[in-house]
Amino acid sequence: MSETIQVKLPDGSIKQFPKGATALDVAKSISPRLADAAIAAQARSFNQHDSAAENANPPVTSSQMGHPSANPPSNGDEARLVDLMRPLEKDTELRILTEKDPESLEVFRHSSAHLLAAAVLELFPETKLGHGPPTESGFFYDFYRPTPFTPDDLHRLERKMQELVEQNIPYAQDFLPREEGLRQFKAEGDFMKCHFIEQFTKPDEKISLYRTGKFVDFCRGPHVPSTGKIKAFKLLSIAGAYWLGDEKNQQLQRIYGTSFYNKKQLDEYLNKLEEAKKRDHRVLGKQLDLFSIQELAGPGLIFWHPKGGLIRKEMEDWMRDEYLKRGYSLVHTPHVARVDLWKTSGHEGYYAQNMFTPMELDDADYRMKPMNCPFHILIYKDTLRSYRDLPVRLGEMGTVYRYERSGVMHGLLRVRGFTQDDAHIFCTPEQIEDEVIGCIDFALAVLNTYGFKEYQVELSIWDPNDRGKYIGGEEKWTQAINSLESALKRKKIPYKTIPGEAAFYGPKIDVKLVDAIGRLWQLSTVQFDFTLPERFGLEYVGEDGQRHQPVMVHRALYGSIERFFGVLIEHYAGAFPVWLSPVQVAMIPIAERHADYANKVAEQLRAVGVRVHVDARAEKMNAKIREHALQKVPFLLVAGDKEQAENAVSVRTRGKGDEGSIPVSEFVERIKKLIETKAAEV
Repeated sequence: MSETIQVKLPDGSIKQFPKGATALDVAKSISPRLADAAIAAQARSFNQHDSAAENANPPVTSSQMGHPSANPPSNGDEARLVDLMRPLEKDTELRILTEKDPESLEVFRHSSAHLLAAAVLELFPETKLGHGPPTESGFFYDFYRPTPFTPDDLHRLERKMQELVEQNIPYAQDFLPREEGLRQFKAEGDFMKCHFIEQFTKPDEKISLYRTGKFVDFCRGPHVPSTGKIKAFKLLSIAGAYWLGDEKNQQLQRIYGTSFYNKKQLDEYLNKLEEAKKRDHRVLGKQLDLFSIQELAGPGLIFWHPKGGLIRKEMEDWMRDEYLKRGYSLVHTPHVARVDLWKTSGHEGYYAQNMFTPMELDDADYRMKPMNCPFHILIYKDTLRSYRDLPVRLGEMGTVYRYERSGVMHGLLRVRGFTQDDAHIFCTPEQIEDEVIGCIDFALAVLNTYGFKEYQVELSIWDPNDRGKYIGGEEKWTQAINSLESALKRKKIPYKTIPGEAAFYGPKIDVKLVDAIGRLWQLSTVQFDFTLPERFGLEYVGEDGQRHQPVMVHRALYGSIERFFGVLIEHYAGAFPVWLSPVQVAMIPIAERHADYANKVAEQLRAVGVRVHVDARAEKMNAKIREHALQKVPFLLVAGDKEQAENAVSVRTRGKGDEGSIPVSEFVERIKKLIETKAAEV
């Protein structure tokens, strides 16, 4: 009689299956419809007599997806994603995943990346393969091939991928001894696969391989059962990437693509991409004359033009006013400091690869600052504080400089020099939760003021299994994480925990806004820091008369002014709310004789703080209207004989068209209210 195993299902029921049965067998036993819809499974070994088996399956993180490790986790209490065809060898808690489960899309897209690689080898067999992970919006695969891929090649590859889908080729897993796998990949010249095997496996273990037609990959998986599952995909672009991210290594070609469960979902995504192209802040920035990046000065350095400068002023003025309302003190700090400062802060050891190289001066080596926090710490440290002085909240519009590699910079969104609305709060341990809540409230006020209605929150914590990345012991990390979790729970804000994504000095809360076309943007961050106060020897005199160490909160709510501005451009497609628009009203006299009246109206508007441009050029009125409409000016006011006689203006509103003639006083009150309330709509 064959051995049997117990399979526990999500509803708590337990079924018996022969040892070696697959997740697909389990799905078929439940219903043919479930088996047909299944993508993958989540498995966790259990002992039905062990109370630990009653615990819910912990999620598998997306960072584990497709990691080229040989074998699945050995901890029996850890849930793992598995193929539908993986034999089940022991008692297992099992959840069948369909397209309704978020984990499935990552499996689906990881398999799509393998489908792309298989097509590349069919058409371009000389190509050497890197890796191909899923991403938030699709997938990519890195290839080493001396001949560049072309847009026509992408079309050929799509056709070949479709052929492989129609052939319904299995994603077949196999295990080989490590040395045998290395020999195979070395014989084929796949230097990248050899590196991954040597990096992620031990000499005595077997490695996991997946075969899709002629394509064999060193990969942990899991994957969909066969290529026939992948119904809707699109290759999007080709980009450069360096092997291992090192500019001294081989230049790779990265092909980006996306895939969805059906054509309707794919079409919706492609339409969103087209809309995103129309909103590209780099294109609109040039069209609206907001900013530029000058080749002579260098990449990643932003030049704010007069119109962009006006918007920046509004952003900075609002933030500084809010600082003062919320009990912050404004400070200003230098742009460079001795390397000794960065050694004390830990940046020299943990962040040096992201800093500009040192400058050798006559008294010491200096570095441009990548962060403002050590400077604010020095201001706090300059005076001994009492517990009655705490919390101390120091805020600054501080410009910092970080060394971004040339291949990753992107308009305003990824730059080398940028200004943060940076603040640091020094407080007692008892005050920390209230201060974090204050920061969260401030972050939500930013989103509301700028017209963002939706957001998502993530709590980034450390990975205790990789302690080399972090400063501080487990007790302090636990206290810090608990403080942030408690603040979020008190605010009743849903959040997602992201292990391994904390800063080296403490955990953080990230608030990601959702823009007009549904994209997520990482901007506001609140970070707990118990480490820097210790490294700098910060103190305050407690109620007991003894000296104690404060804790510290870092927070930047715009993230950076440059990045936030880029997001604003794309969110509003350049049609900013009235209070942010560099030109709020274009005053257009119909003829030369109406110019004096147009200027008189303009002065009335300027008197209440409205930014007005009087366009008295000897051009046709319709041409001037068209030009200012292209510049996305919220209001165009036309003045002719009738308007002049009635002390009125003819109003053309952005997005609404001609609204007819109204008294000047009425329009003044209307626009004044829009500015004062910071209304998102005109």
